[in-house]
Amino acid sequence: MAEGTRERLLEVGLMQMRSVGYGAAGMKELLDEAGIPKGSFYHYFPSKEAFGKAVLESYGAGEMARWQRIVLEGKGAPLKRLRRYFEDLIATYGPQNKISGCLMGGMSLEIADHSDTIQAALKHAFAGWRQGLASLLEEAMERGDLARSAKPDELAGLLLDAYEGALLRAKAERSNAPLENFLKLAFGTLLVKP
Repeated sequence: MAEGTRERLLEVGLMQMRSVGYGAAGMKELLDEAGIPKGSFYHYFPSKEAFGKAVLESYGAGEMARWQRIVLEGKGAPLKRLRRYFEDLIATYGPQNKISGCLMGGMSLEIADHSDTIQAALKHAFAGWRQGLASLLEEAMERGDLARSAKPDELAGLLLDAYEGALLRAKAERSNAPLENFLKLAFGTLLVKP
């Protein structure tokens, strides 16, 4: 039961932080939605900051499962799997959804400057994401799908930055156009063998 309570708090916290942000996520609303007494929250999380870090880590675990399913267990050439991965992210987090945007991007904008704990968790999550992208790009380079002169780690950083920026613009404009442009340029120009 104890693990179920913690998981329920994280589940509701993730929904709340994705919909209204970290700062506006209220304790009373969280506890009411989760059906959990206030004392139980502090049994699992000493502060809202610790809770925010745990929500971010839970979100990251879900995103790792997506990566595992689409990229690591998926079939096809590395760049085809990478494109399917980004298409799945866009279908999940694009502006056509009730709640759009990436929790990591949102928390970076909202709280990273004010919390060393959250900033460190974000830095770790983005580094892991970049490393996964770089490994896949290295695989593509070894297969001859990218030029031998390609720099997988730099390309991974650029893809990550471009995706997060396109997602932010898509949210601001309530349009998939920035995300479609990201896909077009990433896979039609940037990640092609010369």
